[in-house]
Amino acid sequence: MQYFLLDFMVQCTYITLNDEIEPAAHKENTMMKSFEDLQTMNKDGIEAFAASSAALTKGYQAVAQEVADFSKKSFEKSTAVFQSAVSAKSFEKAVEVQQSFAKEAFDAGVAEFTKLGELYAAAAKSAFKPYEATFAAFGVKAPVSTK
Repeated sequence: MQYFLLDFMVQCTYITLNDEIEPAAHKENTMMKSFEDLQTMNKDGIEAFAASSAALTKGYQAVAQEVADFSKKSFEKSTAVFQSAVSAKSFEKAVEVQQSFAKEAFDAGVAEFTKLGELYAAAAKSAFKPYEATFAAFGVKAPVSTK
């Protein structure tokens, strides 16, 4: 009888310990899986950040190049207009040259700012592109252009 009682106690202890160990092992496995998911998510986030930064840098370089080109053209045009105004035969002709230049400069400026706005928008879209998959996983959609 004592043997039976001892065997029963060992089995109960085993079952009790096993019930406590199995969920802990499962929890550890889930935790390890979650850690691996976290590592994957971090890796994906860093890669998306690097791609986004590269796209943004490329966009800013395009903007800087456009501004430099416009500044160069504007300076050359201003110099030519100044020379025309100085060499004008009359004051009225000089004023006419200046007014013509002012209108052209305004139109060129508006066109340039429109173009810069488009370049900035393109840079923002290309910088957002690497994050689209991540945001889509959370149900966030990319904004749609109304153009």
